[in-house]
Amino acid sequence: MHEQAVERIAHRICPLCEACCGLELKIRGDKVVGIRGHDADVFSRGYICPKGASLDDLHEDPDRLRRPLVKRDGRFVEVSWDEAFAEVERRLPPLLAAHGPDAAAALIGNPSAHKIGLLLYYARLTRALGTRNLFSASTLDQMPKQLSSGLLFGHWLSFPVPDIERTDYLLVLGANPLVSNGSLWTVPDYHGKAKAMRLRGGRIVVIDPRRTETALAADAHHFIRPGGDVFFLLGLVHTLFDEDLARPGTLAEHVNGIETVRAAAQAFSPERMAPHCGIEAGTIRTIARELALAPRAAVYGRLGTCTQEYGTLCSWLVDVLNVLTGNLDREGGAMFAKAPAFAANTAGKPGIGKGVGIGRRRSRVSAAPEVMGELPLVCLAEEIETPGDGQVRALIAIAANPVLSAPNGARLSAALEQLDFMVSVDIYLNETSRHADVILPGLSPLEEMHYDVAFPQFAYRNYARYSAPVLPRDPAHPPEWQILLRLAAIVQGLGAQADVLRLDDEAFAADVRRVAGEHADAVLAATAHLEGPERQVDFALRMGPYGDMFGMREDGINLQKLRQAPGGIDLGPLRPRIPEILRTPSGKVELAPEILLQDLQRVRAAVAEPPASLVIVGRRQVRSCNSWMHNLPPLAKGPFRCTALVHPADAQRLGLQDGGKARISRDGRAVETTVQISDEMMPGVVSLPHGWGHDQPGTQMHVAAERPGANLNQVLDERLRDPLSGNAVLSGVAVEMRPA
Repeated sequence: MHEQAVERIAHRICPLCEACCGLELKIRGDKVVGIRGHDADVFSRGYICPKGASLDDLHEDPDRLRRPLVKRDGRFVEVSWDEAFAEVERRLPPLLAAHGPDAAAALIGNPSAHKIGLLLYYARLTRALGTRNLFSASTLDQMPKQLSSGLLFGHWLSFPVPDIERTDYLLVLGANPLVSNGSLWTVPDYHGKAKAMRLRGGRIVVIDPRRTETALAADAHHFIRPGGDVFFLLGLVHTLFDEDLARPGTLAEHVNGIETVRAAAQAFSPERMAPHCGIEAGTIRTIARELALAPRAAVYGRLGTCTQEYGTLCSWLVDVLNVLTGNLDREGGAMFAKAPAFAANTAGKPGIGKGVGIGRRRSRVSAAPEVMGELPLVCLAEEIETPGDGQVRALIAIAANPVLSAPNGARLSAALEQLDFMVSVDIYLNETSRHADVILPGLSPLEEMHYDVAFPQFAYRNYARYSAPVLPRDPAHPPEWQILLRLAAIVQGLGAQADVLRLDDEAFAADVRRVAGEHADAVLAATAHLEGPERQVDFALRMGPYGDMFGMREDGINLQKLRQAPGGIDLGPLRPRIPEILRTPSGKVELAPEILLQDLQRVRAAVAEPPASLVIVGRRQVRSCNSWMHNLPPLAKGPFRCTALVHPADAQRLGLQDGGKARISRDGRAVETTVQISDEMMPGVVSLPHGWGHDQPGTQMHVAAERPGANLNQVLDERLRDPLSGNAVLSGVAVEMRPA
């Protein structure tokens, strides 16, 4: 008789969306037999969504890669780690030697935000490469918000977020936090917090071309024409000045440019803007008054305001409204989190800085400006296709699937086939990694430690949490930080057999000496028992705003204290941070950046353009965050969700039938999808969810392939982007639709 496996309880921060919920896992032997929300988690307080409950399915997924793959004679074969790195060494350095560092490009995707090894060590890899061709999923998502925040506050990640537990009025544009639990606003259990807000007399108003789940749980919802947010927001700003409602209060002394914004807004009255956003002028004025007169209010705009041609302007205007109503950086308004580690806006001299620079270089083919060190991802295909000096001939792609997530993935897919060499660091053989010559799989999230690097910087509450590995990893399988370090060693000419632990020691010591100065030796001695990301976490925590400063602050935090607190450490509600948070050269909020004022000329010109008869938008779903989640049976089961939502009037006009097939097309590219007729859509708008299209040959995602769905991005135009941030236009694009 076999001895019964011992059951134990472990805790893990969920890595499957921005909510970062705390999970409690029941483990028997090396198997997860139950997952629930962790009631004692200081941040998520027991909340869990279907994604978190499927974490064991990701770990057990038979399609998840566990050994490296090398393509030989057009087919992938499993090899050892030494063989895989030897193949990289054989092929990549000679290519760089012959064509220079810009012959390589690096690309990183959204899942890396939840993988500390990738997030902390990607910069070391890109520095080793020395290429100007850096791309990420940011330019398919949030780059407009990063740019506007950098211009206004001096740092790319200084995002004001609604202080939802204390606000009285919340205006939500182009976001569905009830489904996403926040985006660039980490707020698990938005539904519970919104319900509590309304019970205490608060009011929520949602602006969206679809009556979303968030809209259904709000006090009011108004349809808006996709891409029309800039007109609506300008109408609100105009009203605040026109009706003498602009009252920044004590914030005024910390702001430059209020009068400049007043002058710029004069031309954009609600009466003039209404036809272009689809919201009546009277409604715009009413919302402006409600926003201004509420005791405490916040404006929040997200994906729908970013992934459009006026993304940076919309992101800017959201914060303009928070400033003008006196709600920026006040309790119950839009506030700044104070992260315990890795936040540049808590380091250095407070209240002043260098600000941000953009356009320090431009892409070779389209001359697109660099933002935050990156070029627009929609430019990658042309950089591969176009001959000449600096042509991209090699690519290192990390946790990225742009063939599905970027516009015109078919063009990018064909371009990837032209590369001389490609490496993917990915857990799946997917629509993008199938083009690689070498695939290096990462670990299961349950096999590695974790600390949230990015998300505490825009969380609804300040916190610190740590997850130890839940299950043992194969000793032969290197952690992801070591994978990136070995790739860096190869491109630096140190070889595939370089001692990456020694290289990490040297790099960490250099960082410590730069920060700790004369105390560096003591710091290095105090962290000598750690390595890799854990060592960086301990150092960042101890030197951070709540840290123990290596013994100088008795009540401060460190990694050891986090290890002893499975539910995390609550660091309190958000608190006012202006002027301390500012990193602008002036030490003030720069409310009227010239580059944004100039871009208003595009808005003035657009006023004369007639609206398209049918435009397309994406859709967020609670069981789907990224394309790879479609391979997890608990999330894939149930009603088929990749449907095109169409208003009844549009369905009748276009001859579409509920449950029937339709063809959606633009510029000669088309997809076929199932029609779902629903009055939750604004007339003239069709919605198709993002991240589907799992019908490509050569992939290994069997569950996803059973119901592949239609790829929204296949009909989108890679040439359309916000000219300031380089962000792709994924929303409000004109399409044609007819029965298939």
